[in-house]
Amino acid sequence: MSVTDPDPLWIAVRLVVVVLSLGMVVFGVRVAVSRRFPVAWVRAARLPASQRSQPVRIGGGQALIGASLLLQQAPFLVPMPYPVGAALFVVALLLAAAGVGWFVLRRD
Repeated sequence: MSVTDPDPLWIAVRLVVVVLSLGMVVFGVRVAVSRRFPVAWVRAARLPASQRSQPVRIGGGQALIGASLLLQQAPFLVPMPYPVGAALFVVALLLAAAGVGWFVLRRD
């Protein structure tokens, strides 16, 4: 499936996933680098005190998961050979595993 595919529903779904994953990467990096959550997000998410003290853990994990989603969608939106797409999928799986590992093992 590519952007030239005749089914516009799948293209729209893939583009929404790309936009959301880019947002996850940007937000996760911002939280991890600044070492604090945005105030509005803390209020909306109603984070308990134990999670408010862990912005690097949560932000880093979120950024890695967002990057994994972004790489997973790349072969479907940009024409590329099958081996390159398969390699990107493997990298996406490794990033997802790294994101989960980051969240589980990181203690802040």
